[in-house]
Amino acid sequence: MISKEDADLLKQLSAEGGLKFISEKFTGGIVFSTSLGQEDQVITDMILRNQLPIKVFTLDTGRLFYEHYDLLSQNNSRYKTKTEVHFPEAYDVEKYVNEKGINAFYHSVENRKECCYIRKVKPLNRALAGAQVWITGLRSEQSENRENMPIIEWDEEKQLFKYNPLIGWSYHEVLSYIEQNNVQELTLHKKGFISVGCQPCTKAIEDGENPRAGRWWWESSQKECGLHTH
Repeated sequence: MISKEDADLLKQLSAEGGLKFISEKFTGGIVFSTSLGQEDQVITDMILRNQLPIKVFTLDTGRLFYEHYDLLSQNNSRYKTKTEVHFPEAYDVEKYVNEKGINAFYHSVENRKECCYIRKVKPLNRALAGAQVWITGLRSEQSENRENMPIIEWDEEKQLFKYNPLIGWSYHEVLSYIEQNNVQELTLHKKGFISVGCQPCTKAIEDGENPRAGRWWWESSQKECGLHTH
């Protein structure tokens, strides 16, 4: 369990120190879900460089950029590991595409959320089964929906602790870590893609725009897919 004292300590520790603390407090069942974005590459480096007992996994939605697969391969080579990959259920994807169309997510928010649920949420829930702690790369300045997220919280729905080691980091701090530690990143970031999701649902943003403005740009929403609902 995580006590109030533990939570207060995590606020004081560095992200790397916090990951080490969590890995010592929980002897198993710690998982990290990476989307291969810049924040997640920072955490991946901290985990794998220090050989922490934390399982790293990613979700392959079937609609990712080629650059995602290239970076995943580079990670596995650099850290001499094999990141676990989880896919959506074939039946769910086939039913959705055959009934609504290959790009039905453009037609309504409901269709888009259903696509995210099939391709992301269900595989995530499967990957989190049995976990005690779920580590994420969320930062508070990424969107309004994330502004008040604590560094660690109990997720009642998923019945585990959700630890956000970079929640208080600025984007500048992320970039500084990447540069100082020579961390590999998606080549898309150099082309204006800051928050990168599925290829048909992501576009480059202009200078000064919110980092998630390029996600589901055709709709007005909280720019969330359902993985992080609170």
